[in-house]
Amino acid sequence: MRLERAREIAELAMQELAPWCERIEIAGSIRRRKAEVGDVELVCIPKQVRALDLFEGSREERHPSFVKTVEEWRRVKGWPRGRYTQRMLPEGIALDLFMARPQNWGLIFAVRTGSAAFSHSVLAMGWCRKGWESCEGMLWNQRSGGPATAERRPIEVREEKELFELIGVDWVEPEKRG
Repeated sequence: MRLERAREIAELAMQELAPWCERIEIAGSIRRRKAEVGDVELVCIPKQVRALDLFEGSREERHPSFVKTVEEWRRVKGWPRGRYTQRMLPEGIALDLFMARPQNWGLIFAVRTGSAAFSHSVLAMGWCRKGWESCEGMLWNQRSGGPATAERRPIEVREEKELFELIGVDWVEPEKRG
């Protein structure tokens, strides 16, 4: 699909989700301004509500209207209560929807902006050089695969530019990322 049409569709999907998100942005090839686009990628931080559970007490969960809106689009894979879901938009293009938190927004947004080659050869290689790993949507200061400990802890990346600074890489504009 041509970039202009894909951007229009992405903006419509964003408008539908925006009332139920703390933050939402277009990522992927649309953000990189590629002439031809294969899908729509959005990164969002869904609003949370306090829910009461008979057995667990109260807990935070995604706003029901966010979940309902996502579920109105045909499911391809994933779940709107997870970190990722793929849906088919009415216009006939796939939507890859990535759910982040404020603590990992910068990491998820940078990786999902891509390109895949840039995310691997620049971003992932940058955090690997530091001895870090990406696991379950967070950067970790050690590669041990286990839960957080005094030695192994998550590294917050709240903004995309923070990731570049943390890994010691000069900022690269999205359209120059391949």
